[in-house]
Amino acid sequence: MSTDAPLRRQLPDGPAVWCTNGPAAVAMWREMVPPGAYHRAAQRLRPGDTVVDIGANIGLMSVYCSRVRPGVRVLAAEPAPALHACLERNLAEHAAPGWHTECVAVADRPGRLTFTYYPEAPGNSGLHADPAADDAITLAFLRNSGVDPEDATELVDGLHTGVEFTVPAVTASQLLRRHAVDRVDLLKVDVERAELEVLRGVADEHWPLVGAVVAEVHDEDGRLDAVRGLLTRHGFTVRVSQDPLLADTVLYDVEAVRGG
Repeated sequence: MSTDAPLRRQLPDGPAVWCTNGPAAVAMWREMVPPGAYHRAAQRLRPGDTVVDIGANIGLMSVYCSRVRPGVRVLAAEPAPALHACLERNLAEHAAPGWHTECVAVADRPGRLTFTYYPEAPGNSGLHADPAADDAITLAFLRNSGVDPEDATELVDGLHTGVEFTVPAVTASQLLRRHAVDRVDLLKVDVERAELEVLRGVADEHWPLVGAVVAEVHDEDGRLDAVRGLLTRHGFTVRVSQDPLLADTVLYDVEAVRGG
């Protein structure tokens, strides 16, 4: 059951963290650990590297990077206030001193945007929520996990009932300027259909500072090819993969390393 009040959850083979929804936190932690793209990205880091975590949610990627490579520096953005509160508590406990967060969305232009928060599925919240499409992705994941189709349908019922509110938005480059970031060893983007907008908000002056990108991409309306093309133009070697449990969905992992 979800609540806006932070609750403590022990993660399997991981730390105890603050979250708004225990089962959702456990599901998101699975995305961080081997053998997935986020794990591979974390493995390439060195102590002292800078991680910019866009769509940080409760901060599990930043926490994982800090465990894999103690001493990494973290700058994280999350627009949902309840999740941002957990993010700050988790970084205070698990990240190296000097971390920074902002309670903002990251997009291709500054302003104020409508954000949809799913209390029962906080990891699927975003600027471009699509409850029917999100239900379909979750159903496929559950079926691929071996859940009976009828049980899966029951589990998804009401999962993507959202609450809308307005959030401030900045570009990635604005975020980097505000915090005087002089290098980005890993740019992580998990923003539920806004990934191309985030990348388009990185100014030409900042792309040379970025060493690697890992992003979850919804391949709708040619978004995957657009993301791959943008990263290739900026000098990255790009790898696209899909979690077997997300087969027959539009979700893909993009890993980009400068120069290959």
